[in-house]
Amino acid sequence: NIIDSRLTFGLYNIQGGYFNEAKEALEPIVDLAVKHGDKRRLSQIYTILGTYSLVSQEDYPKAFEYLQEALKIAEELKDFVTLWVASHWMGHALAENCEFESALSYLEKDLKISASANILWSISIMKSCIAMNVYCFQGKANLAYQTSHEGLKLAEESVDTLSKAEAYTSCGFSSYLKGFLDEAERHLVKGIAFSERINFSGLGVLASIFLGEAYFERRDYQNSQHYYNKSISLLEQSRILPSRINLGKILLARAKVMSNDKAVNLDSLYECAKQNKVKLQEGLVSGGIGHILMNIEGDHIVESEHWIQKAIEADQRNRMMFHLGKDYALYAESVSYTHLR
Repeated sequence: NIIDSRLTFGLYNIQGGYFNEAKEALEPIVDLAVKHGDKRRLSQIYTILGTYSLVSQEDYPKAFEYLQEALKIAEELKDFVTLWVASHWMGHALAENCEFESALSYLEKDLKISASANILWSISIMKSCIAMNVYCFQGKANLAYQTSHEGLKLAEESVDTLSKAEAYTSCGFSSYLKGFLDEAERHLVKGIAFSERINFSGLGVLASIFLGEAYFERRDYQNSQHYYNKSISLLEQSRILPSRINLGKILLARAKVMSNDKAVNLDSLYECAKQNKVKLQEGLVSGGIGHILMNIEGDHIVESEHWIQKAIEADQRNRMMFHLGKDYALYAESVSYTHLR
């Protein structure tokens, strides 16, 4: 009973975005569960340890190892609940590692499980998740926009707050990719509101970063700074995703520079870039620093072009096509700036 109650509590924490709390709930019963040799419980333990390794520790090899073991056991036992959770987080891990096709196969497996059970909120979450974590980052703007809006329609029908939080955030990101900044703003504001309603900081962080980017594109640097700060604060409170905290700090510094606050600690930003463990963010991190160097006082143009080239190489290597396009636009701006000087 102790093992079951702690595992249930841990899985609920994972679903609600409380990854450290899930690990803490699990620690006292791991040895006991292993001793009893219950495969179903072991699968759930590996699922929790895998998600904790991914989100709190950013230890991708360990996350893959735990989640693969969880999936192997869950498939053997036909434990569809654990299979759904483990597949979902395996999809996230692979997407953050820029293995988009593999990520899609796991997320589509979850979509099939949800569809076979005809659970609207779950189908909605998976469509929104696929649009946001695969299609958007691949730069497949039309497919992302269509799929995310299918997820939103189902979320509205299900009247489920979690699926609405994910759907509005996904729609906001896909609208941003299409250049529909007003629409992106409306969706992302709702995504943040629904995330706050259920205290789901993970989605609130994503919606805040995307909204910060939308405002940055509008050159509304004050609002941009507000939402970057919000994302950093949420992450620090939750003690998760340290690389995303560092990305937030770089984006915040970029917005400050563009609003004529030139007091930038470059060494601190270089350290943020050095500590990044997430492939998905490599181009964003390097491009952000290149953009800062291009706009601060002093002669940093050669260094700026070096960082923008790093962003181009990273986004080419990781097949982040939308962000690659932004890298080239930034590089063109850098070259034009050099000629003007």
